[in-house]
Amino acid sequence: MTNTTYDLDNPTITTLLNRRSIRAFADETIPADVVDVLETVAQHAASSQYLNDWSAIRVTDPAVKAKLAEIGHQPYIAQAPLLYVFVLDEHRNAEIAAAKGVDVDSEAFTLNGSYRYSQAQNDAVLALHAMETAAYSLGLGCVILGSLLNDVQGLIDLLKLPKYTYPVLGLAIGRPAQDPALKPRLPKSVQIFENAYPADSGTLLNDIADFDAAVHQYYDLRNTDRPVDAFSDQIAKNAVAPMGSKTVEPIAKAQGFRLDR
Repeated sequence: MTNTTYDLDNPTITTLLNRRSIRAFADETIPADVVDVLETVAQHAASSQYLNDWSAIRVTDPAVKAKLAEIGHQPYIAQAPLLYVFVLDEHRNAEIAAAKGVDVDSEAFTLNGSYRYSQAQNDAVLALHAMETAAYSLGLGCVILGSLLNDVQGLIDLLKLPKYTYPVLGLAIGRPAQDPALKPRLPKSVQIFENAYPADSGTLLNDIADFDAAVHQYYDLRNTDRPVDAFSDQIAKNAVAPMGSKTVEPIAKAQGFRLDR
């Protein structure tokens, strides 16, 4: 049997291991050919059952960018040279199905069910990650914008998202104008398991104390005068944080999805 030799220090691995969120960008326009490649790479991401049930909105209007920055409470969103909002999208497929004679208002229509909703969301994330990785490989920097979900209904209204769509994440891209440190990652012992999820909490918690210490030594460039809270403290805080407008079901229902089936 021939043993294959793997180059574990190749550019792709290096790019992924050095991934950092970039929140300050140089005032440089991204060339059109680069934009085209990034968008094409996103289209080549895996898609559940080849439904291609995601879309991305490239935001270029300064007024819309400013509103997105307001929704996200992050001024740098408006300054991003390249800005996208990725959307799970069954609207296009519903239109295609209707053109083929399918009654999309009947109980037989299933593209609006919970399974399709979750799979379309997965597809949107996979496409975004492909674009993000490609951007990093070109020397660009990115930040994923979950903050745009602070006001989902406002985002839907702003981007004129139709029935059977729902915003997933934003992505800001540009030439980095900062050099943040790599953020610590969880020990593999508490995140990567073999064959089954561990039954005892000890396995999950044994190595958290050291990780807490490592995280507490990390300084985020957004607040350089103090270390980041320990990971456990961040989890405890978020465990009781109010969700408010981030609650999915009511707005998803208004967008035509049936998450109860």
